[in-house]
Amino acid sequence: MKKIILFLAFFAGIFSLKAQEEVQEEQQEGWTKEGNFALLFNQSAFNDEWTGGGTSNLAGNLLLNYNFNYLRDDITWDNKFILDYGLTKQKTDDFARKTSDRLEFNSIAGKQIKESNWFYSLFLNFRTQITKGYNYDENAETGEIIRTEYTNFLSPAYLQFGPGMLWKKSEDLYVNLSPATGRMILVDSDFTSAPGYVDEDYFGVDAEKSARWELGASISAYAKFGIIENVSMENLLNLYSNYLEDPQNVDIDYTMNMNMKINDYLSTNLIFQAIYDDNAVKGFQIREVFGLGFNYAF
Repeated sequence: MKKIILFLAFFAGIFSLKAQEEVQEEQQEGWTKEGNFALLFNQSAFNDEWTGGGTSNLAGNLLLNYNFNYLRDDITWDNKFILDYGLTKQKTDDFARKTSDRLEFNSIAGKQIKESNWFYSLFLNFRTQITKGYNYDENAETGEIIRTEYTNFLSPAYLQFGPGMLWKKSEDLYVNLSPATGRMILVDSDFTSAPGYVDEDYFGVDAEKSARWELGASISAYAKFGIIENVSMENLLNLYSNYLEDPQNVDIDYTMNMNMKINDYLSTNLIFQAIYDDNAVKGFQIREVFGLGFNYAF
């Protein structure tokens, strides 16, 4: 519960800042589309005489955001596609390792309640990864790094959908509440059919099954705003509680992307993501990426 309160308090502060700077503007009706492509690089190099310790490495991260939204009278429909993929290669490793792998699609449709910021809504969220993921272990005798496949495309994949209420100030500031959210967790049955597999050990899915069905409540929020000139911050928060099993164990997925613009094509980006999902691991999953990036807006 403390984790949830902390995230909600943090996000409430972000919403307060955004709401204060929000200026009422007449929104364009019909379709509006925008996207951004970014490629980030990190690199470190050490020669053989370097005594301070360190391993030469090269890392890259690809980011793609694409929004296509529709507005007509009291009907709104917002769609967001996210692709985030990163690799790192150390000089001493035989293979590259993933630093991030996220493929996500969000869609929220709403019908406005009179002349207010509230809408009846219907939402859909789908997320998975693109390539195989591995667990890494070291052979105690030889010191060799051994990797074991743990995830793959659509394993796991998460699909959430349901009706709810949407509070929307603009396309850059909204919260969706859905007290009746259906969620499916999809996996490759090869992972759940291994000898000795224990029910729910792989993302909560039972032995020899390829899916898990849940019913619960969800909150999703989005806020994007400028901090200072040429510095913007995008925040996404998703909370989910499963009514059918351990509703107190709320899943948390928060992502922050801060863009510090140098010029039209170069920027410095900071990405932070925190995930809590006790079906995957008993604890927070944290990642952070910082680097110089090439940007292209379309």
